[in-house]
Amino acid sequence: MSFSPIFPGAVDVSGQPATLGVMGGGQLGRMFVHAAQRLGYFTAVLDPDPQSPAGRVSHHHIQTAYNNDKGLQQLASLCAAVTTEFENVPADALQALAVSRPVAPGAAAVAIAQNRIEEKAHFTASAGVAGVTCAPYAVIETPAQLMAVPAELLPGILKTARMGYDGKGQVRVADMAELAVAWADLKGVACVLEKLLPLKAECSVIVARGWDGTVTGFAPQRNVHVGGILAVTAAYEGNMPSALAQRARTATKLIANHIGYVGVLCVEFFVIDDGSADGALVVNEMAPRPHNSGHYTMDACDVSQFDLQVHAMAGLPLPAPRQHSPAIMLNLLGDVWFDAAGEPRTPDWQAVLALPGTHLHLYGKLEARPGRKMGHLNITGADIASVKAVARQVANILSLPGLDALE
Repeated sequence: MSFSPIFPGAVDVSGQPATLGVMGGGQLGRMFVHAAQRLGYFTAVLDPDPQSPAGRVSHHHIQTAYNNDKGLQQLASLCAAVTTEFENVPADALQALAVSRPVAPGAAAVAIAQNRIEEKAHFTASAGVAGVTCAPYAVIETPAQLMAVPAELLPGILKTARMGYDGKGQVRVADMAELAVAWADLKGVACVLEKLLPLKAECSVIVARGWDGTVTGFAPQRNVHVGGILAVTAAYEGNMPSALAQRARTATKLIANHIGYVGVLCVEFFVIDDGSADGALVVNEMAPRPHNSGHYTMDACDVSQFDLQVHAMAGLPLPAPRQHSPAIMLNLLGDVWFDAAGEPRTPDWQAVLALPGTHLHLYGKLEARPGRKMGHLNITGADIASVKAVARQVANILSLPGLDALE
């Protein structure tokens, strides 16, 4: 579609400065706001939480529910374009905003990511062009579909179709009896059952696609999850076989093109053991927004994923990012704020920040809870060996898991 760029620092005839809006006030919204403000845009956040991390740093914070008509009207009146920071913003709210303002990504793309059934169907439909498909699966919405599950899908992972993230709404099942119990425990909501595959590694690719179809992005990141939550991202040359990395990058671009996506998109892949030296790629899920695994770009690249989010929605050029340093990202969950006995503590930032190449990013959340994403730490350096060495030191100081899986 044709699109007139929204230039930073511009002021319209009514005196309104160029303002970019974001649905959602979490840490991804906060980092988007920082990137937009650095360029010179004003920002507006719609989020019901008065203490939302993004709302606390934005020019405007509209404290309403995501589907509140007055809140949406206020956001549209303030903003020249709107994006979202998480996929569970109601798609119909994005559709309402799109009547009068450019919205990137659009409601249709976000709706796909909100429902695993739709997401699997999209990956299956795009497999012919992308060259990568998802794991074998079955949809379970009724008792009849439960009874008809093919035996070859077991053992598997039962996942709720909606609202599952960071390992939530997922249950491993070994046989039909366990599957029936798990579905009942999930209250019989719509689910997908995925065949459990022999996993070698996990990776993700982040791309940005503009209104004119231009696509750019980053090299694949290798990821380590602990308890279903991302713990470590390794972003450096050789983090995965080059041929596999290129296939993942190409597949992500084609998946974005397949739905005419606009904005930043992350696609997560499994590397499975198929008997070959490198393994084979299976697409897992997509996130219509910047992603936890791309946080290293804030310190290791000349353009971050949040910079690209701003550029894409505003119709600015999409520069090809250059990674100038190898990097490891360590996720900081609320567990870090408690000792082994469960007593609250202050993390030893003095020791961590004394190490070379450490970049601390805390999200402005006022209460630490186990499992809650509180921040991340990027480690950069002149070479991979030094980055790994510092990462090991940080992990020891803060008792962070996951690094061993990279070896």
